[in-house]
Amino acid sequence: MKLKKYSTGLTILLLSCFLLSCSLSKDITLSRYAQKQQIHEIINILQPGLDEGDTMSSFQLYLLSASYIGIRNFNKALATADLLQKQIDKGDRTLVGSDLTVYPQILRGSVYLNQGEPQKAIQEGTLAYKLLHEEGREKSGFYTSQLIDIYDILGVAHALSGNKVDAQRIAYSLKNVSITIMNGPPKYSALARIYMALKEYDHALTAIKNPDAKVPGLTAAFYDQTFQEIPNLYILSKSLYETGHIKEATEGYDQLLGHPQIEQIGAIYWIVLLDRAKIALAEGQKSVAEGMLKKAIDVIEKSRSSINSEAGRIGFVGDKQAAYAELTALLLANNRYAEAFAYVERAKARALVDLLASQKNINVRGGQTEQIKTTLAQLTKAENDLTVVTQLAEDKESLRKTRSVVVTLKKDLQEKAPELAALVSVMTLATAEIQSKIKDDETLLEFYCAGKDWYVFILTGKTIVAQQLPAADLENTIDALRKNIATRNLPGFNQYSRTLYRQIFALAAPVIKTKRLIIVPHGALHYLPFAALTDGNEYLIDRFSIRMLPSASVLSFIKERANQEDRGALIFGNPKLDDPKYDLKFAQDEAIAIGKIIPKSNVLLRSEASKTNLQNLGSKYSIIHLAAHGLFDLEKPLNSALLLTADRNNDGLLKAGDLYSLSLSADLVTLSACETALGKVVTGDDVVGFTRGFLYAGTRSLISSLWQVDDEATRNLMVNFYTNLSSMSKDEALRLAQLKTKKQYPHPYYWAAFLLTGSAI
Repeated sequence: MKLKKYSTGLTILLLSCFLLSCSLSKDITLSRYAQKQQIHEIINILQPGLDEGDTMSSFQLYLLSASYIGIRNFNKALATADLLQKQIDKGDRTLVGSDLTVYPQILRGSVYLNQGEPQKAIQEGTLAYKLLHEEGREKSGFYTSQLIDIYDILGVAHALSGNKVDAQRIAYSLKNVSITIMNGPPKYSALARIYMALKEYDHALTAIKNPDAKVPGLTAAFYDQTFQEIPNLYILSKSLYETGHIKEATEGYDQLLGHPQIEQIGAIYWIVLLDRAKIALAEGQKSVAEGMLKKAIDVIEKSRSSINSEAGRIGFVGDKQAAYAELTALLLANNRYAEAFAYVERAKARALVDLLASQKNINVRGGQTEQIKTTLAQLTKAENDLTVVTQLAEDKESLRKTRSVVVTLKKDLQEKAPELAALVSVMTLATAEIQSKIKDDETLLEFYCAGKDWYVFILTGKTIVAQQLPAADLENTIDALRKNIATRNLPGFNQYSRTLYRQIFALAAPVIKTKRLIIVPHGALHYLPFAALTDGNEYLIDRFSIRMLPSASVLSFIKERANQEDRGALIFGNPKLDDPKYDLKFAQDEAIAIGKIIPKSNVLLRSEASKTNLQNLGSKYSIIHLAAHGLFDLEKPLNSALLLTADRNNDGLLKAGDLYSLSLSADLVTLSACETALGKVVTGDDVVGFTRGFLYAGTRSLISSLWQVDDEATRNLMVNFYTNLSSMSKDEALRLAQLKTKKQYPHPYYWAAFLLTGSAI
């Protein structure tokens, strides 16, 4: 029998044992299947009756919902939990003298935890705890197992949400729960998961090695132990690895990799491969490590978003980017530049896929809109089916056929809508194809951070080299530079700028033979004004015109400039935000001045500068200029927003997530008063969601800013930029506008914030 996902402790086993002991013949068959964790048999028995409108007991609905959690069909699990709630509300809430009231909340909490939504899991767990301690339910025969399930959900969810104090409090309470022989395994497994989520591996090790964590022999005879065997062995091995017990960890990992069902739990499988590869590297087994790392990445990339679903239950969400970083560093150590570069691009594509996993309304563009929508829907269903088949298939042929369907649909989507395909799965260009899109007068610099090590790839149309950078403490240096921007401290700024020049540019400088740069940042470098890096004599802007890309593969998605009549500009100025502190007087002047420069301009000020007007009019213009405030959300980057005027149709917030459902056909979008945040520097690749969103919406180029800029200086810079634009490329037009502003306002605060992303022509 194939491995089934362990969902809610030993609760199903306890329920079924109660029934068997009481000889309730009606549910004996179901109980035996539940004991064996033969959850597909439970579904096959119960779902047809439910489809025909049969009335089911609360116990049966519980079994069905828990079984759907086991195969990760979360939509059906939630729907069945809702039916269970209705049945309980009607009064069917007891089973052999024990209370079932809290099971809808436990089931929903488990689903949300599996789906990577810990806040929702916390809400359900909190309600379950409240209900469990009402109306005398503390005396119920299921009380202890229910309490353990609730603590399990709450502890892991709080830990994964960053609520360390609450998670530790719950772990302490769980440790003090009195248990019987039946409740030992779920208690200590739950404790281990909570400590895993807290990354307190010594405590996780203690919990999982507790003698009471093992299923007692008599009970073990009733069910397939593998449903608990792999997760628990993983927790043990991971805890051993993280606490320095490498020999024992290696033995555990090798046992896991040899398990016939390990591939069915992807979130465990790739982490085991990664850690085992690190051990192999430490032992000098480079070829073994390389094979394991490539396999780990293949496992990661086979799943669009469901790979995190087991992670909530094992209490550990692994950093998938670590697999790419390890492999990239290994390849670069052998001077395999082109291959390493390809994996860097795949890493950035995976980061975008993960960022957009929650987006439900990604816009489908192109001449085959309906066919593309159908293909995307079929792909989503096929990937869900693959998850189920992987867990339930009794033969390899079913698995092979389902995988073949997924591969075929991905290929179809790639052919019909390559950019959409790139948003929902890891698809990147070959290194040679990227090089073919770099013009003779351009050099592409792509930065990449692998752990603590920084690298730069230097590409022309014909060559590729890579260098490791002396970039120690890079994030703190960028943070210090940005603080000196805020205080307008020019000597302080230049000091940090020279340091950063030495760290990330000096080694590449001799290789660069062109006057135009394409820069692909990574991590904290997204917050760095490259134009203002200095060697002590001049800034980069004095020598180069610069444009940015979120990834090099974006080169293939930037459409050629249409040979059509200029469609003018849509210009928003100083949206009305009902708060005087948000008024941008010079932004309003800027909008009017630019409207006089660009023919066929439509200038919308104050209350007319609304999100509704942008949605309705945006696709009609070649240029969209938004002189408006912007805010960047560090915690939820897709909630980052431009602040436009609210009306009866919209709240005025144009969020980054909205851009993927917006249809534009602009040659250029300029965000002239936007900010990504001048505060703490974080990982940085979250900003890709915003810039890539405009590119996906149909924009060929985007100008945005790294901090909230000076109102008057920005007006002058933008007027100069648009004046230049009529006779030169965008990157050179921006460069000359920045240089002119620099003469009047020497400090980079006034001129270095603006970045051009996308096409230069």
